[in-house]
Amino acid sequence: MNCADCSPRVPWLAARQAGLALLVLATTALGGWAMFEILRVNGITALQGSVLGLFVITFGWITIAFWTAIIGFLLQLARRDPLTLDRLARRPPASEPGEHRTALVMPIHNEDPAGVAAGLESTCRSLLEQPDARGFEVFVLSDTRDDAIARREHAAIAGLQQRLSPRLRVHYRRREDNRGRKAGNLADFCRRWGGRYDYLVVLDADSRMGGATLVSLVSAMQANPRTGLIQTVPIPVRSASVFGRFTQFAAALHSPLLATGQCFWQGHAANFWGHNAILRTRAYMAHCGLPDLPGKPPLGGEILSHDFVEAALMRRAGWEVHLDVRLGESYEEVPSNILEFAKRDRRWIQGNLQHLRLLAAAGLHPMNRLHFLFGALAYLTSLLWGLMLVVSTVDAIGRAQGRHDFFRAGFQLFPDWPVATPELIMPLLISTAVVLLLPKVLGFLLAFIQRPAAFGGRARLLASTLLEIAIAILIAPLMMLLHSGFILAVLSGRKVSWDAQVREGRSVPWRDALRHTWLATLIGALWAGSTYLLAPLFFWWLSPVWLGLLMAAPLVRLTSSLTHGHRLYRAGLLRVPAEVMPTAVLQQLATASPSQPEARLAPPPPDCPGEMPVQSFSTWPPRHPAASPRPAQRPTALANTDPRAKRE
Repeated sequence: MNCADCSPRVPWLAARQAGLALLVLATTALGGWAMFEILRVNGITALQGSVLGLFVITFGWITIAFWTAIIGFLLQLARRDPLTLDRLARRPPASEPGEHRTALVMPIHNEDPAGVAAGLESTCRSLLEQPDARGFEVFVLSDTRDDAIARREHAAIAGLQQRLSPRLRVHYRRREDNRGRKAGNLADFCRRWGGRYDYLVVLDADSRMGGATLVSLVSAMQANPRTGLIQTVPIPVRSASVFGRFTQFAAALHSPLLATGQCFWQGHAANFWGHNAILRTRAYMAHCGLPDLPGKPPLGGEILSHDFVEAALMRRAGWEVHLDVRLGESYEEVPSNILEFAKRDRRWIQGNLQHLRLLAAAGLHPMNRLHFLFGALAYLTSLLWGLMLVVSTVDAIGRAQGRHDFFRAGFQLFPDWPVATPELIMPLLISTAVVLLLPKVLGFLLAFIQRPAAFGGRARLLASTLLEIAIAILIAPLMMLLHSGFILAVLSGRKVSWDAQVREGRSVPWRDALRHTWLATLIGALWAGSTYLLAPLFFWWLSPVWLGLLMAAPLVRLTSSLTHGHRLYRAGLLRVPAEVMPTAVLQQLATASPSQPEARLAPPPPDCPGEMPVQSFSTWPPRHPAASPRPAQRPTALANTDPRAKRE
């Protein structure tokens, strides 16, 4: 049997994608028509034309998530595999993966060494509990620039080596030159040791993965030699602040639903999110060497959001990229307050805007071009939403202050009375609210039906969902303003710094909250005051926006509170399955061993180098195709497995 036959069957993929496109376009057209009919009755001005255009774009964007959530809900409710559409039984244990060499690689940069070692140890000990844990090794790839932190890294990893030896080998390497950031860190590893390993499991400093999940990923790669990458769905955990609990509850409730819908229409061209995923080493090395973009930062130079690009380059070369929505025990940690969350978004915004320059890159799969576009729109819609509200405000004030022209023609017998269209306005408002909120409602319904105990019971699940929706509505205007400011900063030429992410919970002092939100508060006050005085009716329609901006500082302060977060936990609110039913890897994290100060750091293994040629975005296929590297001591296992091989 040819290796191509091992690929998961994806029936009617083109029909799925066409059907989704038709649903999105039809819903957007209906919403756009309703808005056009509302605006045109008294004559469309240039401002109202702008409002219509901005509305169509933003409404179209939210309909994608709307239909994706509906698809995911139906598939999970019917217990169907989103890729093959087969009925799902209880997931069987992972098959024995056979002979393999897999590296768990964790790139770090100025992280807390004790936290890195503790999290990595929990993953390693969970792996060692599996009967098929042989073949794995671990690499901590440091890009740390601070010598004091680096010395603590040495001690922490040396202790980890001592505790896990001889059952699991742990290696540490610190780069002298951190060019290319995380992508450059991984490329340096591949050029030094890539010939030694069949697969790479990429972990972030805050990643936690269960041993059964790791073995399942290797088994899946072994079973389908056409697969170049498998991405899991990482769920946020271990956050104690109000904002952190809100974030992880929303992710636990809605991420599996949306990921299932995405898997349904993405097929074999899923995306890579940079961590908690397994890559085929020779596919990654042969096709994912990243060039710099022409021009200066922020839109030129090093590619920040490298993961989307690596998935696109791998798919361009014929390798399948999968999203596995059934694997559990894949976790990450998230920033504990709005300011740190926004700082992380600032980096992602610059990287995702860079992707717009790659939309016309040679040879890319259409789905990867959509990933680039959707990634940028995820943030650009904040700016478009803000512009639509500003233009709508100007138009509303102009209409409220202007006088209606009852006789537009010179010899007109009957006046042109102002026309209102409540029969269209209210349905459009309700429909927009439904499109925005239905994904949250569907996530709640699915958990309510299938796993209420994992969220503390049905009553607490309902109360938590209502609280999560309320917080999301309140912080949305502030996030809109922050994202809009970040986008304008990138477009004006300001580049982002590369700092370690702050994950530890801390309450934001009032001084810091006010310092970062005073402009938002001022804008909210001016917006509310001007509409109240000049367009009183629009003032009430706009109340969710100006209220969120006026409350910006209290929201930042209160949602960062660890005290209130603990109170919510004791009340059973915003609880998630990782707390109610913690898995072994999270339980082991709570009891991680302390570092041994007397331990000595062992050197990394001898180099087993391989080439990682820099790719081109302007030429495809290459004139001289890159040779696929062959793993050491595996002369037959990977023979004749090129994904572009013809079917026999």
